[in-house]
Amino acid sequence: MSKPYIKFLLLTILAVCGSCNDEWKEEQFEHYVSFKAPLESEGVTNIYVRYKDGQKTAFMQPLEVSGSTTNDKNLSVKVGVDTDTLGILNYERFQTRTDFYYKQLNISYFTMPQTVNIKSGENTGLMAIDFSLRGIDMTEKWVLPLTILDDPGGLYKVNPRKHYKKALLRINPFNNYSGTYSGTALKVVMEGHENETPIVKSQIKSYVVDENTIFFYAGNIDEERKDRKNYKVFATFNETGGVTFRAENPEMKFAVKKDASYTITEQMDAVRPYLLHRYITINNVDYEFTDYTLVSTTAIKFKVSGSLILERQLNTQIPDEDQSIEW
Repeated sequence: MSKPYIKFLLLTILAVCGSCNDEWKEEQFEHYVSFKAPLESEGVTNIYVRYKDGQKTAFMQPLEVSGSTTNDKNLSVKVGVDTDTLGILNYERFQTRTDFYYKQLNISYFTMPQTVNIKSGENTGLMAIDFSLRGIDMTEKWVLPLTILDDPGGLYKVNPRKHYKKALLRINPFNNYSGTYSGTALKVVMEGHENETPIVKSQIKSYVVDENTIFFYAGNIDEERKDRKNYKVFATFNETGGVTFRAENPEMKFAVKKDASYTITEQMDAVRPYLLHRYITINNVDYEFTDYTLVSTTAIKFKVSGSLILERQLNTQIPDEDQSIEW
């Protein structure tokens, strides 16, 4: 290869690289405003809110400005409740199973600002949503659907993609005892068939009622049953280590056979020393109930006995409780 040709090739490369560097001084993408609320497998974004009886709990929902350069404007982004998206999502995912439908969170359970400020020189703003969840019925799947509203003045542009313009926040209140328990040590047997192989559920999901009370569904009943609301079992934890079980539906003929108790143990992770494992064990679970709707002509009595274990993993390096728990 001749020297003049090599010289020409080097000059060409330098010129191209110089033009590339000049291009990156300017914006390569639009400065779109978006929610940071990635969808999960259920088609919504799960958020976890500490339940406080009679008090508000704030959840900070991020908004972001996209682009390859920093936002250079003071933005006042308008947000609102989206009343249309849930209906479409429900039909697409659940068809005629209306008992599975997500329900829009009632305005009595939250307050939110109408605008979110993002300062010049910053690409993120936080929207403080205050939740007050006293009396909420967690047999329903509550969602707060949000949308970013267009700016008539054109100061900001809303991301045109719907999964960035909107946020479908699935509300999951929690207390010290709520979560998904391991049910492998809990036996469910039909009366008269005590010597046969018991029914065992690998997981039993519990839901918040108040600061010290959760509920779960009796026996082997779970979220798949259309009439699951009829079979709620409430468990209240007291400071002395006791657990009181009760049911509000008299048709269940619910009866407790033993006094239950609970213990809490903690252990640091052997591999990740910042991770704390907290175990809540409910001992001496022993109750009976009647399933009066499974078979329309016959009421079936079940006996439930054993124990339940809940594990929580907490990242001790994160100060915010809702984020420190590895859900």
